[in-house]
Order: sequence, then structure tokens, then C-alpha cells
Amino acid sequence: MDTIKITLPDGQVEQVRKRTTPLEVLKKLNTRLAEQAIVARANGELIDLNQPLERDTPLNFLTPDDPEGMFVFRHSSAHLLAAAVLELFPEVKLGVGPPTDQGFFYEFYREQPFTPEDLEKIERKMAELRDRDLPFERRMMPREECLRFYAEQQQDFKCEFIREKGVGNEVSVYVTGKFVDFCRGPHIPSAGRIKAFKLLSVAGAYWKGVEGNPQMQRIYGTSFPSQAELDDFLHRLEEARRRDHRKLGPELDLFSLQPEAGPGLIFWHPKGGLVRTLMEDWLRAEYRRRGYQLVFTPHVMRQELWKTSGHLNWYQENMFPGMEVEKAPYQLKPMNCPGHILIYRDRRRSYRELPLRLAELGTVYRYERSGVVHGLLRVRGFTVDDAHIFCTPDQVEGEIRGCVQFALDALKTFGFERFEVELSVRDPARPEHYAGKVEDWERAEGALLSTLNHMGLLFKRMQGEAVFYGPKIDVKLVDAIGRPWQLSTIQFDFNLPERFDLKYTAADGAFHRPVMVHRALWGSVERFFGVLIEHYAGAFPVWLAPVQVVVLPVSEKAADYGGQVADQLRADGFRVELDARNEKLQAKIRDAQLQKIPYMLICGQKEKEAGTVSVRSRSRGDLGPQPLAEFQRELARRVETRAVET
Repeated sequence: MDTIKITLPDGQVEQVRKRTTPLEVLKKLNTRLAEQAIVARANGELIDLNQPLERDTPLNFLTPDDPEGMFVFRHSSAHLLAAAVLELFPEVKLGVGPPTDQGFFYEFYREQPFTPEDLEKIERKMAELRDRDLPFERRMMPREECLRFYAEQQQDFKCEFIREKGVGNEVSVYVTGKFVDFCRGPHIPSAGRIKAFKLLSVAGAYWKGVEGNPQMQRIYGTSFPSQAELDDFLHRLEEARRRDHRKLGPELDLFSLQPEAGPGLIFWHPKGGLVRTLMEDWLRAEYRRRGYQLVFTPHVMRQELWKTSGHLNWYQENMFPGMEVEKAPYQLKPMNCPGHILIYRDRRRSYRELPLRLAELGTVYRYERSGVVHGLLRVRGFTVDDAHIFCTPDQVEGEIRGCVQFALDALKTFGFERFEVELSVRDPARPEHYAGKVEDWERAEGALLSTLNHMGLLFKRMQGEAVFYGPKIDVKLVDAIGRPWQLSTIQFDFNLPERFDLKYTAADGAFHRPVMVHRALWGSVERFFGVLIEHYAGAFPVWLAPVQVVVLPVSEKAADYGGQVADQLRADGFRVELDARNEKLQAKIRDAQLQKIPYMLICGQKEKEAGTVSVRSRSRGDLGPQPLAEFQRELARRVETRAVET
């Protein structure tokens, strides 16, 4: 009888019969893990627990606690959704159904739109199929037979997908009840493992994301191994909706999107513009303190520049179409780096000038499809807090270390304490995706790795996530409700100095090539502002609040005293409004709370006679009467220290 060797995670080697399944191995070794595991890894690939093993292999088992395991769990949940939809609406045309970071979706083509009532019916049918513990059964089919199978059912999108993705003479399908899906897998053993799920919404999406293709209906959902985890997720989802910057921005009169102007273009209102100014003023002061020099570059430049930089080759689909000016092609800039390179190259540089740190709050333009623009977080015109550092090879680690520290300091200043760090490197198996020589990549990746280790920062290695011109370090902040946001990035670039033939004169009198580091702390001003709104739920700390104090006279008789208080605070540099409306005090307090103003100063006859104000905090409620000078000192202290609480 043929046998194979299985090497377990602890190094133990088991000899089993050929075509034994991972689940059979697991049941023999660990009954408890057999109940929790949902997928196996053999020879580096994820496989079904019921897939027979054909050769010697290291074998590992994943549960939903593993990110890859959860992706498989939710991929199977998408199949359960499609199985339920097909039973209820047999006329639908099937699209695709992948997992996502937060759940899953499946796309369908149907003449009638899915309604909220339909989603409830689909959920009930999913529960019915789940309770039957339907298996996710993998079958191999000849490719042409699979095409005929879907053609007979008039599943045109599946046929198109098989023609594009079906490799070889055989393809794999997964059967869940009456539902058969062309799919590579893997999947969980059976639907009974999906203990808790919820359908969340329906959205339109073009087939394969291409405008002009048929419009699909994409049903979104999420799933968890337990009801408690689902309940916690739904609570966080509701909290995220409450904090949504697209809702709070207009409510607090911070910014707007104007349909007449086009999607993905932001209009900053006075209050939002004031917060942005405070953010940028802090950043510019830090630039100067840390040895950066501020520059400004044009928004449009000759297209030839983008050919030299490589963007027309590597990035063209994200660039706006070019324009012709005086019979020469020009391009809206999607990046600031070529402009900074031209400033560097404007004259001969000496090693004594390096490192040269050029910084710009530069507005760039990128063509995002209208279906993916999203409030402030994904836009077509935005301002990058951009810097490019030109340095010698032996300076690069120190400069990268300074950039990482600057990023951490910036995020902490604005009230974030939790971070995740990622090191993005190339995929050596796909060299065509990257510019430059292998030895350059190895040296660059080594420099970033050394920097992170020297700083003692925990990080996740992300293979294949490097940009085309070099590896990078990303610092993700974690907001008040536990969501990570990709913002800060430090990118090593040996490609552009080569393309633009950048040089400096070294101590030996010869020309040498500088190293270039790209660095952005916030990603973009717009994106960071959107994250700030959601992190604070619109209730900015007092140093950032567009209105720091509102003065509330209790009656018309107290209006003069209220005006004097407001004038005194303004004279001392605070941002103050006077609400002298002929309204009840409680209505004024309610409106101030809705506008999330940090402090309310209530002024009546009693306060006028005593020279005091009754202080009410947005977060702490009634703080009682205080002398105005005392309140001013405390307010000044909180502004100066950039205190988060009010």
C-alpha cells in the first residue's frame, strides 16, 4: 500500500496512506482542532480539508482566527448567499463572489432590483441551507463540459469567466446544494460552520468593474463563527455610520461635494478650511524645525516629463488624459516627485548639500472611476503632504529613520496612539512588475528592514506590495473604534535618480548617484481630514475645533455682557461665536452640542455682576461658574498642549 509522509507544524512526522485527507489526519491527532479548523495548507498552498493528499508534504491547519482562514470562511459564505439567491430567484445571472476584509459579496444580474424585503428572504433561505449543513464539494470537470453546463443555464457571465480564467483541460467547480460555481477554492467543509451572518446592503457595480459593461447588483454581507462576534461587528458598524465623515462634513458645514463640478472634487467650507489651515500650519512649522525646505511646483507640465519618470508607462490608467497647449502635449500632475527632481537638477549639487529635503503641500490629480470615489477618502483632486529627500547611500538609513519618527510624531500630535507598521517588498517571481536591478532592490529592502529593526518596531512583511520603483514602509493608524487607516508612507526610490540622471559631486571630486526617499505623513490632507472627522466623530479637540467657544446670553438683557465676553476671548486669539438669538437657553445648548463646540459660556445677570461665566463642556457637562480670566488660562493651556479631552 502506498504511503506518504506528513510533517506537522511541531515537526512531528506521520506516515499515512496516500489520498488520506487533511481532516482524517486531524481527527486522528486532535479532535478539538478538527472541530475548529476550516482549511489546510499543504506544500505552501491552501486546500480543502477533504482534498486527498497525493505526496509527502508539510501540513498545517487554519481556523477562522487566521486572516487567511477567515477569507476562506467568508468566501464560503458568499457561496451560501449565491445558493440561497439561486433557489429564490432562479432567473438570476451569476457573477463573482469574493471575500473582503469585512465580509463578502456576490454579484447578480437581475432585471428587478433587490429590495430590503428580498434580503430578509435571502437571509432566511441561507439559514435554512446552513441548518442542513450542506457540504462544499469540489469537483473537477472538463473545461468544455463546464462551458456547456453554464451555456445550457444561460449563465453568460460564468461562460465568459471560464474562457478568461479556466486554465488547462480541466477546471474545478464547487457544489453547494443546487448551486454550482466555477471556483478554484478552497472552501470550508460544510455550511454548518457558518454560525452567524448578516446581509448588509445592495449596490450597483459594472461587470468586471468596466464602465459600459452590464450593471450587476452586488449583495454585501458579513459572517462570523459566532453570534457574539457578529453582534460586536454590527455594533462597530453602527458606530462607524454615526461617525461617517460624509454625513458629519455637511452637518458641521466643513466641506461639500458639488454634482455640478463633478465627482471626487472637494469644496472646503470656511470651518473646514480653518481646520485645514491649522493642520497645515503645524506641518509647515515642523518642516522647518526638521530641516525641510518648502517648495512649490506647477499643477501641469509637459507630458515628456512623465515619460521620463515612467509614470506614463506604469501609472497611465490613473492619470487624467493629456491636453495640448501650443501643439505640445501637457499633463495634469498625478505626483509631485518629478517637479522636485527638476528643482534638484537645476544646478550642480555637492555632497555637502546632502541630505536635501524638499517638501510641498502639492495638489495632484488622479483619475479615479466615479464608482470608487468616496467622500474625502478617495478623490480626484487632493493635496499630498509630500517630501522628497535626496541623500548619499550612507545617509539613507538615518533619513528613513527620521521619516518614520516624523510620521509617528505627527499621528500622536493629532491624537492617535495605536499604529500598525508594514514593510512592502517586491515579489521576486514577478520581476516584470518592478523597475531597476535585483541588487538595487536587495540593497533598498535591506536598508528599510535595518531601519525598522534598529527602531525596535514590530512590522508585517508584505511581499508583492512594493510600488514599481522601490520598497516602502507604511504606518497605519488605528482609530477610536479600532479601524486601521493607511496614511503615512516612506518609499525608497533608486529608479527616478537613474531615469533623470541625478548626480552630486562627492568628496573624491567624482560624480555619484544620490538615493531618493519619498515621504508622506498624512497620505493626503483630504484623507487625513476625513479620518480625523471619523476618529473624533466630528468633535475635534479644542486646538483644532473651528469654533472653540460659544457664548450664550440667557436673555436679551445679558446680550451686552455676552458680547463683552466674546470680544475679550477673540482679542486673546480664541475662535468664538456669540449666540444672541432670542431662543431658550436649552435650545442654544442643544444647538451648540449638535455643532460639537468644545465649550459653552452661559452669561446672565448673576454672571455679569460677579464678572464670571458659567462653563459647560461638550464632553463633561456643567462645570459651574468661573472667573473669565481663569477659564481663559485653562483654555490657553489646552490649546497649547493640544489636549484631546475638553
